Amino acid sequence: MNPSEWFTEQVPAAGTAFSLKIKQKLHEEQSEFQFLEIYETETFGNLMVIDGCTMVSTRDNFFYHEMMTHPVLYTHPNPKRVWIIGGGDCGALKEVLKHDSIEQAIQIDIDERVTRLSEIYFPELCEANNDPRAELKFIDGIKWVKDAAPNSVDIIIVDSTDPIGPAEGLFSAQFYRDCFNCLSEDGMVVQQSESALLHLKLLGEMRDAMSSAGFSHLQTLFFPQCLYPSGWWSATIASKSALANFREQDANNKPFETVFYNADIHKAAFAQPEFVKKAFGL
Repeated sequence: MNPSEWFTEQVPAAGTAFSLKIKQKLHEEQSEFQFLEIYETETFGNLMVIDGCTMVSTRDNFFYHEMMTHPVLYTHPNPKRVWIIGGGDCGALKEVLKHDSIEQAIQIDIDERVTRLSEIYFPELCEANNDPRAELKFIDGIKWVKDAAPNSVDIIIVDSTDPIGPAEGLFSAQFYRDCFNCLSEDGMVVQQSESALLHLKLLGEMRDAMSSAGFSHLQTLFFPQCLYPSGWWSATIASKSALANFREQDANNKPFETVFYNADIHKAAFAQPEFVKKAFGL
């Protein structure tokens, strides 16, 4: 395909590729940490690409942002303090702050340019950036968690890129131990855990690392995400104590709009495919 008309992300190890027809390239730059591109596509709105990998589009970002936030927020008994590690496009921050119980939401992303470009090209994702409960920090999230005091936070959302480059340390057992140490008694961490279809080994390694860090209760949830390899993505929740019951009534009566998430989707997302059950002995 003509590279001036199509953006294509190839995944040679999986023998797959995903393409979007583009109208024009809107921006490119090499930040201190990664290579950033913004395209205007014909059918998916604007598209952000980081180091050649699709990150977020106008059309389908709601799948990821809603499923990385609302399931864990409606599982925790009373979330008040949330940290988002990564998430520079601010979509997760926006969803977190839809919850009235949240008193503080801190987004910690090492690359400020991701946020500044999102403010220009994805302004709808940045609507909550000036919420008085929100704080943006452009620092090393791994160090932030390591240096945090015990009982500092109720939920940590790890909204990271793939486990390469700046994000590699976010998938380590040491990072999960640091998360465990700074979470409150009922604290939970949720992290995007790639595609079970293509990255089952990585998902298993993540779960093992979370368990070894002290998290005895793990749940992996699944959701569509056509922009990412295989079109089928996951997130894994690790809890310090027994996972609380789903606050189904609260989810049914949520005082805000979503595009994808609701109580039925919440329950369905935690159903485990047979090959996943077999792989992890569930």
